[in-house]
Amino acid sequence: MSWGWNHRPYVSAAQRRANATKHAQKLAQKGVKLAPVTINGRIIANTFWGKAWCQHLESFSDFANRLPRGRTYVRNGSVIDLQISPGKITTQVMGSSLYNGTITVAPLKADRWKTIKAECAGKIDSLVGLLQGRLSDAVMRVITDRECGLFPLPSEIKLECSCPDWAGLCKHLAAVLYGVGARLDMQPELLFVLRNVDHLELIDAAADAPALGQAADASALDVAQLSDVFGIEIESTATPAPAPKPAGVSKTKAKAKPRSTPARKTRKPSAARGGSLTPPKAAAKKKTTRARKTA
Repeated sequence: MSWGWNHRPYVSAAQRRANATKHAQKLAQKGVKLAPVTINGRIIANTFWGKAWCQHLESFSDFANRLPRGRTYVRNGSVIDLQISPGKITTQVMGSSLYNGTITVAPLKADRWKTIKAECAGKIDSLVGLLQGRLSDAVMRVITDRECGLFPLPSEIKLECSCPDWAGLCKHLAAVLYGVGARLDMQPELLFVLRNVDHLELIDAAADAPALGQAADASALDVAQLSDVFGIEIESTATPAPAPKPAGVSKTKAKAKPRSTPARKTRKPSAARGGSLTPPKAAAKKKTTRARKTA
């Protein structure tokens, strides 16, 4: 963060958006694609993880003075690029000019992560349920705990911005922090990426729970939806249940043999009907003999 202070001319939100559009177009021509934060309406975050992140930030007095200006900036579309990687957030914010920022977040301490996993063991039914925030009250209390939960403390966050603001948290990075909450609405797994932990470890213990073995619906939900959440395919290993037997059929009843069609009897010609009882060959022989005698 720069410590000098320079008064910059006021730039309206509309002008900032226009400048951001021009900047994005120039980078696109060079093959660089930005990941802007887009807020529809006044609500920044709508899901469990996004709301929990924003509420966590607002619970600290360290950030209280600059967060209101940050909300205004993120709603106006000033955060034109936000990238989340393990332990780091890199960003570009369009203010009176373009500013580059970096927010470094310390990895979650091993003993803290171990405690979270232990207290959540067997209480998270599915991976999809975890990412969509369908958690029990007990699990939510553990994960969102202000001091011992999954979200970083102010002491675990380092802020750097190219703007001339001398404050510890400038309005540009305050907007970025809110932008993270909006991004978690769409990609909640990025919180675990940022804290450098594997969210799958939270459901490892639950996978062996007897109740989950019987929860066919939850298992089917995971297999059907994980592709949409992570862009991967998972084969189901569940053994299909045998089809129920029709009611009233005895287990010891022998299988019915297929009915054989009786051979059709050949009806012999009757003399009364003018038919001949003499075989065809014999009749032909007698006819030839009579012809010779006549000759």
